Amino acid sequence: MPEPTHHSQPKRSDHPHSATLRRLEKASGRLSAAAIARMDEQLPWYRAMPPENRSWIGLVAQAGIAAFTEWFRHPEAPQAISTDVFGTAPRELTRAISLRQTVEMVRTTIEVVESAIDEVAAPGDEAILREALLVYAREIAFATAQVYAQAAEARGAWDARLESLVVNAVLSGEADEGVLSRAAALGWNSPDRVVVVLGTAPDGDSELTVEAIRRAARHAKLQVLTGVFGDRLVVVAGSHREALDPIRTAKDLIGPFAPGPVVAGPVVGDLLAASRSAQAAAAGLKACAAWPDAPRPVLADDLLPERAMAGDPAAREQLVEEIYRPLEEAGSALLETLSVYLEQASSLEGAARMLFVHPNTVRYRLRRVTDVTGWSPSDVRSAFTLRIALILGRLSATDQ
Repeated sequence: MPEPTHHSQPKRSDHPHSATLRRLEKASGRLSAAAIARMDEQLPWYRAMPPENRSWIGLVAQAGIAAFTEWFRHPEAPQAISTDVFGTAPRELTRAISLRQTVEMVRTTIEVVESAIDEVAAPGDEAILREALLVYAREIAFATAQVYAQAAEARGAWDARLESLVVNAVLSGEADEGVLSRAAALGWNSPDRVVVVLGTAPDGDSELTVEAIRRAARHAKLQVLTGVFGDRLVVVAGSHREALDPIRTAKDLIGPFAPGPVVAGPVVGDLLAASRSAQAAAAGLKACAAWPDAPRPVLADDLLPERAMAGDPAAREQLVEEIYRPLEEAGSALLETLSVYLEQASSLEGAARMLFVHPNTVRYRLRRVTDVTGWSPSDVRSAFTLRIALILGRLSATDQ
């Protein structure tokens, strides 16, 4: 009975270009050193790097030449280049050097190997080795792009989770120094004008909505942290402009919001104070149903009476502190005149008769009310706000 035939892997000497392969293996260390030396000579960004990163890049170059040697040994075998070459470096290296810099690094290494082909290749193998290097260079280019695409995808998923945590902390009033450091990692450079805009999120992919907000923010030259929470779209917008207009900001970003009310909170000084803007906007969004004809977008402060009636303690306090108290301090005549004027259906003559003064006196006092509070009694909407403030102020006086 014949002996069974055993198929074994070919020995290195069985390789059709074994002499070139041996010379390539022997020269790999020298080629790696030459590639590093050329990078140091030609690439300023490499020279400026800390020693640890330069060391990792040296390992990548060395692994690249070793991977080419394996490629040349088994040109027909599928090669996992990205693992062989880039697996030697930590994932953080994709943050330390850009895709363009990596391409320059790979090109420099390939050029060094190519310049040594006549020396490394056995006589007659120069064309074979040059062709193999050309194919390998193409494959390493694809592998480089894949590594950075995967890193960007992973970084994007991580950044989305991190951004969600930051925005949720702002919404819940739990923003602290840790939130500032997380926001900084996302590129937030501490603008000194911040406003929160809330509205309904559209149906569909929330990632597309977030990207649409980012495009609108770039066009408006705004920094944003954003996210979709349930059916609510939240945008924390920041700028270093001295006069950041919350309504203008909301209009710049309103495109991706679903139909329905969009509310802009007050402008605050930084991300830590953004919770106050967010809470005002959230209370305004809840109270918008009480003002069907509200503009879109609308300021949270323009919804103070509806927010107060909906039970928002911050709105009640703001109405008392910003309207009732200043009027009270300005003298009883202003409070009395405003109260009578509102009770007389905004009639100057009627109020004058009730107060036993000339209509011009009433007119003067009402102008003073506007100067003191910023709300005009002759405007229907402002008159409603002033009336609610008077009611709340009187109630607060009875509680003391």
